[in-house]
Amino acid sequence: MTTTHSWILSPAELTIIWLSIKVAIFCVLILCLPALFTAWLLAKKSFIGKSLLDAIVHLPMVLPPVVLGYGLLILLGRKGWLGSWLYTHWQVQFTFHWTGAVIASAVMAYPLMVRAIRQALLQVDPKLEQAAQTLGANPVRVFFSITLPLSSHGLLTGGILAFSRSLGEFGATITFAGNLEGETRTLPLAIYSLTQSPDGDAAALRLVVFSILLSVCALLLSQWCERGLLNRHR
Repeated sequence: MTTTHSWILSPAELTIIWLSIKVAIFCVLILCLPALFTAWLLAKKSFIGKSLLDAIVHLPMVLPPVVLGYGLLILLGRKGWLGSWLYTHWQVQFTFHWTGAVIASAVMAYPLMVRAIRQALLQVDPKLEQAAQTLGANPVRVFFSITLPLSSHGLLTGGILAFSRSLGEFGATITFAGNLEGETRTLPLAIYSLTQSPDGDAAALRLVVFSILLSVCALLLSQWCERGLLNRHR
């Protein structure tokens, strides 16, 4: 009886899971347009400073997450350069709030989403875009009628990768948003907190198993959707 019920998630654990999913969803939503624009610049345009932009975009992949979290704290914290102004004039606060976890996750997931979209954009045949332009289509129409549909699998893959990365984000989140129960304590932070508790092993194991299952499902969905979109465009 004890073994059976040990795998049942408690209300507190369900709250942690729902918060993690909510943070991951909002992370993807706020990244869509910036990641798409950045990927388009890096894939389709040549300009001075392109290599520098490329390096900056990929910094979250090589820097320790705690460093980025501290940078966010300096910039957007309640006493940060921009955060103090936001709090004084608009009472907007990201630290110790779930929106702070969204921002931290978005910063860490940004390069993954940009890379996926960029690779998809590079696979679009430039001759198709040129043909549309010779027929009188302006660049905006070419992008939305040719480029974006043919690279939509990259946007979808990038979104799912960003979602999965958000679920696993720890260092930047705990540094910037904090580890507040019911507000910023996502799956990784909850697992860490439970492992520090003498009686938290069972709950930590349940959350670990759920995290693995959720991440595997997200990656399988990404592969399935990408294959479906690629087959549709052939």
